[in-house]
Amino acid sequence: MKVSAPLQVLVPAAVILPLAVVLPGLCHGGGWELIGAFAAGALQPSLDPIVLASLFRGLGVTVGVALVGWALSLLLGLVLGLASSRLVWTTLLGGAWPAELLRRVLALPRSVHELIWGLLLLQVLGLQPAVAVLAIVIPYGALVARVISDQLDALPDQPLQALLAAGSNGPAALISAIAPPLLPGVISYGGYRLECALRSATLLGVFGLGGLGNELLLTLQSLEFRELWSGLWLLLAVMLGLESLIRGLRQRWGMANRFGRSQAGVGRRGQEITLLALALVPLLIAIARSLGIDPAALLQWQALPPMDLDHWREALALPWGRMISNTLGLTLLAACLAVGGAPLLLLLVAPWRLGQLLLRLVWALGRLWPPPLTALLLLFVFKPGIWTAALALGFHNLGILGRLLLEGAESCSDGPETALRGQGVGPRVALLYGRFSGLARSYLAYGAYRSDVILRETVVVGLMAGTGLGSQLQESLSSFAWDQIALLLVVYASLTLVGEDLSDRARRRLL
Repeated sequence: MKVSAPLQVLVPAAVILPLAVVLPGLCHGGGWELIGAFAAGALQPSLDPIVLASLFRGLGVTVGVALVGWALSLLLGLVLGLASSRLVWTTLLGGAWPAELLRRVLALPRSVHELIWGLLLLQVLGLQPAVAVLAIVIPYGALVARVISDQLDALPDQPLQALLAAGSNGPAALISAIAPPLLPGVISYGGYRLECALRSATLLGVFGLGGLGNELLLTLQSLEFRELWSGLWLLLAVMLGLESLIRGLRQRWGMANRFGRSQAGVGRRGQEITLLALALVPLLIAIARSLGIDPAALLQWQALPPMDLDHWREALALPWGRMISNTLGLTLLAACLAVGGAPLLLLLVAPWRLGQLLLRLVWALGRLWPPPLTALLLLFVFKPGIWTAALALGFHNLGILGRLLLEGAESCSDGPETALRGQGVGPRVALLYGRFSGLARSYLAYGAYRSDVILRETVVVGLMAGTGLGSQLQESLSSFAWDQIALLLVVYASLTLVGEDLSDRARRRLL
């Protein structure tokens, strides 16, 4: 017997049962009044001009860091993606070994979360705006390179072979054959990366790298919930506006090839993209100057302390088994909560339009609310540990997966659902077996990819909730124990690379 496709998306939600058993024992009794004050602050955000001015300054820094980091990572990723493509090297040299070598090298920077990059660069370069930008550029550039190279290698090579057979040289044939079909994927993924860059810039601010994240952390620590919600509503407005802009650009540029538009239309789209890219250059330069980014300051590195043999013995004696098991358990719990929770909640509110609107708002807040701040908020009422960290991380990813599920459900044909409703089936069952049947496998495939991302993000909540490798990393950074930090990075990168391979296998099997 096999579980039907629409029911498979609900299987991970079974983690709610042990969660319901464990949570009452985690409550420590205090803090519920603070949670109530936090919720009430959403309806009465502060409108103090001084507070709003400070929040707008922080928001400007966060958006500026996100834009500069996104643009540089996209440019770096395009270059490295072409350089790590088997198709490109096979066409130019007749062999793909340089691509294989570069792919293995790029696996290391993308396996380390941008927060870890930020904390490490902060120790080496000191507190400067360029640290936050570099923390986004390094892992994002490697991630973009992987996606670009995979998309290139998945393209059919018949047009390229035809151009080569007609006498075109390698570079010209590559540009003519791969640029048009590659463009929609680059636009779609580039837009997604811009949203991620905004979230990452906010997260880096929480850990002392400036911007609105720092403002949110200070207001939460001082229990100024009205000021906190003022910043959250501003951030939500920016994120929703950004999502609308990206959606419009995808519809204008990214979907053209699917509907077979003329060659003139493709050329016009290319001209529009080129003009937009050229217009962004002076804007990004002006933003970098306003942030105070000085490229020369990046050459002034602070020397790291020497590491002797005794310190290495202490590092090896850390409880690695417990830390790794907690990290993997946190990943599994958060992934199940996010992957299974999104369809379950959507089914629960299916009959009510108001419930669906409120659910969209909650998911939007989940996407923009940094997981460390969620963990701090949960610590008002729950004890620190793996379950508290899983709730914080699951809520953030629930917002991301919920948005994806909504977009998938809206893009699916409503014929099966309408037919079921016409036969007297209830709205929940009709949604489950009508729309979810068509998108179940693709949703689970993205859930497998998101689990890989959640594994990287465990370090973020571990720093606050005191569990897993993230907790030890915070302690090692505080004591400048670079031998411990080096081993933690090796273990963390190894786990994320193994998780990446497993998620790739799961996606290939599902799709």
